[in-house]
Parts: sequence; structure tokens; C-alpha cells
Amino acid sequence: MAVLDTLAKNRIITGFFMGALVFSCILAGGKWLLALLIIFISIAAKEYVDILKNKGFLPFFKVIIIISISMILVSACGYDSLLPIILLIGTIGSFLAVLFRGRQPYIANVATTILGFLIAWMPCHVFLVRQMGPEVSLFNLTFRQGLYFLLFIFFVIMVTDISAYYFGVKYGKHKLSPVISPKKTIEGAIAGLVSAIITGLIIGKLIDISLYQAFVLALIVTVMAQLGDLSESLIKRDAGVKDSGHSLPGHGGFLDRADSYLFSVPLAYYYIKFFILGGLTIPMAADFIRKLLNVIGS
Repeated sequence: MAVLDTLAKNRIITGFFMGALVFSCILAGGKWLLALLIIFISIAAKEYVDILKNKGFLPFFKVIIIISISMILVSACGYDSLLPIILLIGTIGSFLAVLFRGRQPYIANVATTILGFLIAWMPCHVFLVRQMGPEVSLFNLTFRQGLYFLLFIFFVIMVTDISAYYFGVKYGKHKLSPVISPKKTIEGAIAGLVSAIITGLIIGKLIDISLYQAFVLALIVTVMAQLGDLSESLIKRDAGVKDSGHSLPGHGGFLDRADSYLFSVPLAYYYIKFFILGGLTIPMAADFIRKLLNVIGS
């Protein structure tokens, strides 16, 4: 029991300081947020490569880190239109690296190298979210409306993680995914989802978006946060490792701490862009999908 208490305390302390750091960098933006993401992604990329080595794969770390940092830089500068070009260069570079310097298994090494910088591509949307929308003012400070949305995502993910962990430990009885992540429970997942939606509705009211939009956005973020966590666990389980690293007491590695953001931030960005700011509605999107299916089926 004492060991469990120590682990829980380490998790809480580490989570508090990491949360405060991320929150501060989100508010500050600019070079502080850029530095945070570069550090996170660099360490997470190294953890990813080390995990894959346990599986016998040899992704090229240099290709992953060069492409990853390039994507972060162009996103921070607002040149997101260059991201497809960087992804193309990274894909070609992955093949060339294996072609000229690679070892067996060739296909797996190319694929895992590409997956490595695709994992980094998703956090680039942190900058894209923060730069969204018109300028707003608060307490004589001027910033983009995207800061509100990014804080919305941050708090919804934080509440998801805390609620799922607490209720899972205290009340969890039914395993969510026994093979992939034995400690996660259905009760914890439901608690995380419900708590996140309530949080999203409260924050949505504060940042002046409709309850419907806040509900859908919170639902997207909390579900994708939990799926991102499970997906990272899938990689670790297949490679036979428990944690991505040991840098963060109680949490494992940087990749363990950031997995909730991998799917949630990009999907939240596109929902905000097309539905909240762009005026697209669910019925309009459903009608488009119906027409597309009709074209495919004809």
C-alpha cells in the first residue's frame, strides 16, 4: 500500500508541475510555447525510437527529429501550408535513409520512421489552434481567440486524465482493454468522459460558444484523449515495454504524458475551424457524406 501511495504522490506532484508548465507556456505563447513543444517532441521522439528498438525495428531518429522540428517551426510561424511539403520530404527521406544506410527489416524501418514524424505532426496543431480566430482583448491584453480554444482543450484533457485515474483506481471493476492497458477501466473512462463534458460546458459558457458546440468539442477532445492514450499503450505493449521512459516520476516518459494530445488537438482544430468558426453544421456535413457515398456507389 505504501508503494502505491508513493506512486500516487509522485504522479500528483509531477502532474501538477508539468500541468503548470504547459499552462504557463500556452498563456505566454510565442517562443515559450515553441521551446516547450520542441523539447517535448525531441525527447518523445527519442523515447519512440528506443521503444521500437525493443521490437527489432530501427527507425531513423535523425530523419524523425529534423522533420518534426521543421513542422513545429513552420506551424509556429503560421506557414501551415508548408506542412504537406515537409511531410513529403520526410517520407522520401525515410525511404532514402533506409535505402542507403538501412538494415533489415527494410519495410518496417521505413514505416516506423514515417510514423515517428507523423506522431510529431499532430502536436503541431497546438500552434494552429492558438492562432485561430479574430483578435480579442481581456485585461488590456490582446490575443487570438484560439487561446480560449487551446485552454478549453487543455482543461478538458486534464479533467479527463484526473477523473479517469481517480475513479478508475477507486471504483473501477471492469477492464476497458485488458490486453492493451490492464489498469484502465470502463468506470474510469466513463467518469473521465462525463467530467470532461461538464468542464467543457462550463468553459464554453465562459468563452461564449453555444452549449451544443461546447458539448461536441468536449466530447471530441475527451474521447480522442482516451483513444490516444490507448494507442500509445498499444505500441508499448507490442514492443514489450511498460513506460516510454523514466523522466517523469509517476507518469513514465514524455510520450506517456503527451499521448492524450495526439489525436485530440488535431481533431479539435478541424472541428473548430469548420464548425465553430466556419459555420458548417452537422446536417450539412452529413448531407455532404451522403452525396459522396452516392457518387461512390453509382
